[in-house]
Amino acid sequence: MQRVKVMGVLLQLMVALAALLSMGAAGAAPKADLWDFWNASDESNARSIDHGRWQSFLDDNLRVGSDGINRVAYQAVSGRHRAELGDYLDSLSSLDPRTYNRAEQFAYWINLYNALTVEVVLRHPKKGSILRMGKGWFSIGPWNDPLLTIAGQPLTLNDIEHRVLRPIWRDRRIHYAVNCASIGCPNLAKTAYTSSNVETLLDAGEAAYINHPRGARFDDRGRLQLSELYKWYAGDFAEDEPALVRYLAEHHATMASELITYTGRIRYDYDWALNGS
Repeated sequence: MQRVKVMGVLLQLMVALAALLSMGAAGAAPKADLWDFWNASDESNARSIDHGRWQSFLDDNLRVGSDGINRVAYQAVSGRHRAELGDYLDSLSSLDPRTYNRAEQFAYWINLYNALTVEVVLRHPKKGSILRMGKGWFSIGPWNDPLLTIAGQPLTLNDIEHRVLRPIWRDRRIHYAVNCASIGCPNLAKTAYTSSNVETLLDAGEAAYINHPRGARFDDRGRLQLSELYKWYAGDFAEDEPALVRYLAEHHATMASELITYTGRIRYDYDWALNGS
């Protein structure tokens, strides 16, 4: 019995250490580093990519909470939806996104990232945090694990986010679109991204997160608490903390004046618990 307790404590310590090591400090998150292979498009191609199976999955398995947090009913996902999700990922991996226009590519990569993340979680039904879903004993999360091959190139989640999306589009709203299956993360959108709705969804995701306590809030002592997202990717949002606060004030519906006049220290936090319903 004592051994079980000790093992439980050690496991908790390992998870906590993983969180600290993975993204606990500014600069620890990967930098945007262009993978030039993917930096091509065909603007004359007007064809669209079908994301219907991903939309069907979201319709049946995403739960919009009264607390403003979207959760996935991972434990209730049917065999049919698991198969459809696999088919959807196969269909995306069979394409070469470089042959599509930029708007179509943007939606493609965001949906691919989010669907892959959900697929990873479904393969680990007993894990309570994505930090524990990497391959190997000392892996911190699945982000560096090759998950599929596109156009002959093995890809990881980090490749998609930091070597394709961020360096090609250079849009801070990407951080509100890609979902890490955690409570602290911006919501997984209930609508699949398409070339026609990507701008609308990016704006909506930005506004929703900034105006939710996960993004920005004042604690009971009047101290400003922000998501660590703004610390890990500080350079994507603003040149320094005062500029970051001004950016948040511009998009906050109720705390703009409090934010713009705040001069105290900023505290950062993040909840790595799984975003399961």
